[in-house]
Order: sequence, then C-alpha cells, then structure tokens
Amino acid sequence: MGRRARVPGAPLGQRDGVDPVRVRLPAGGGWRTVREHLVERLAAAGDGVVDGMLDAGLIVGADGRPVRGDHPYTPGLYLWFHRELPEEEQVPFALDVVHRDEHIVVADKPHFLATTPRGSHVAETALARLRRELGVPTLGAAHRLDRLTAGLVLFTVRPEERGAYQSLFRDRLVGKEYEAVAPYDPSVALPRTVRSRIVKERGVLAAREVDGEPNAVSRVELLARRGRLGHYRLTPDTGQTHQLRVHMSALGLPILGDPLYPVVTGPVPAGDFSRPLQLLARTLEFTDPVTGRQHRFVSERVLRSWSAYVEWAGPPGGGSPQ
Repeated sequence: MGRRARVPGAPLGQRDGVDPVRVRLPAGGGWRTVREHLVERLAAAGDGVVDGMLDAGLIVGADGRPVRGDHPYTPGLYLWFHRELPEEEQVPFALDVVHRDEHIVVADKPHFLATTPRGSHVAETALARLRRELGVPTLGAAHRLDRLTAGLVLFTVRPEERGAYQSLFRDRLVGKEYEAVAPYDPSVALPRTVRSRIVKERGVLAAREVDGEPNAVSRVELLARRGRLGHYRLTPDTGQTHQLRVHMSALGLPILGDPLYPVVTGPVPAGDFSRPLQLLARTLEFTDPVTGRQHRFVSERVLRSWSAYVEWAGPPGGGSPQ
C-alpha cells in the first residue's frame, strides 16, 4: 500500500477564529478548468460568487498565490479560500474557561452555542470564540456537545496532541455525567441502565431507535423530585448523537425544552433563547494522555427550570427521590 500524500499546510490564516476552507480537486469528472469544477461544486453559494472570488484573487493554491479561473484542472490540487461568513445571531451568554494549561482548555459552554463551525453557525461557536478571546489560533475541539446542550467541552492547544485527547472519548476513557430536568413519573423504575441501537441519518433532525445490537448505553438516576418534575443524573457509556435525549424520551421522560423528542417541532429559531434544553454536561473526568495528570472538572451552571421550580415551590414533602 502506498504512503498517503501529505496535506500541505494552509497558506491562509484564520478569519474571526475560523479556518479557511480547503478543497482538493478529485480525479475524473471531465472538467477542463479550475473554474468549471468550482462553479459546479459550490453551486449553492449562488450565481457569480465563484467568479467574483476568482477575479478578486480570494482562492489560492498551496503557495498562497491566487489561482486563475482558467487554470487547467489538475486532480489532487489543493485550494484554499475563506467562506463568506453568514449573518449570525449572537448568543448572549458567557463562555467560561474553567481550566487552561499548555495542552488543554476546558470551557463551560452555554445553551444555544454550537461547539464547532457547522452549517449556519460559524464564527458564533465555542471554538471560534475561544480562539479569538484566548488568542490561541491552534485550538481544536476534542469532542462536541449539541448546540442546545450546556456544559463542559474539552479543547486541545497543540494540533499534534489532539488525536491523543480524541482517543480518550473514542475509547470510552472519559467519565462523563450529565444532569437533566424532565417529568417525574413514579411508574418509571429508577435507577436503570438503558440500552438500544440509535441511528442518526444525515439531513434528518432527530435520531431514532431501531432493532439490532445496542450501540448506545445510558445510566439514568433520579436525584430529586418536586411535584411533577424530576432532577436526573445521566451517565452515558457511549456517545451516539442525541443519545441521552433519545433514551429519556423512550422512557416517557422527555427532557424539558427539547424541540426534537418525542415530537419534532422544528429547529429553534435564531435569536430565540427563551426555552433552553434542560440538559447539562456537569462533569468530565480523565487521565491526561500527555501529562498523566488526573483531571476532574465540574460545571458551575444551573439548570434554570429546576432552580426556578424549586424556588417557586419551596420545600415540599419530599425533596429527595420518593
């Protein structure tokens, strides 16, 4: 087997904490020029956008020089450019740093803030914000939290060490605990471990459970209850997309503020911060693969629905599970 060709480094710097887009021209296709391929490949950008970028010299090769539109099509050629950043609604909540050293940054992410650039969320993401605020352009995410989930996220400082930290999550070597607010139902026996097979199809908002070998395992415990609401500890043993949300919904205990489970009500509109998903990544615990240190980090955020309900209801006849 031949050695994989080395990807050249980006000749463009970041913009607003966001990396340039890298494109590698594929084999085949019958394109005569770079322009023909890019116009077809980036058709969603709109008519005239690619031509405008080429004319302005905004698309460059590995040497940082602008690439002409009539440049002969060359399979394997790398190109870079900065996408036009969309108008983004600013998430008006703090992104707190709970730990920082020469290897990692641990941030306490608010609800509604995406972890990494994706789709319409680009500069207004935890990664881009931290790169700008900390002045660390090499920062990368070791894992992701859903945009609607708050809590702890691990970032790496040095690109060459990122794989070591990502492998902690892949190999299930990170202890994670979440908290959630959901309906209380005395008929649901807890604690329990939920096992199922979850699939998430590209382009479909909600994940779903299907028959087959379980690939998602979650421990669900009731910490306390006040009347109709329960405060739960959720401990995932695996990391499927929306796993905890799917499992809580399957138990008949959908997490408060969830726009997807059990019924898809659509994506949360931009600028609507009125109903945060009551799910919080409370703790991260692991042995640092680079330094060997034992780490345990705890979020200081409070789930709003639970704290507001307890304050309103006052001490009931049973703050503990019953």
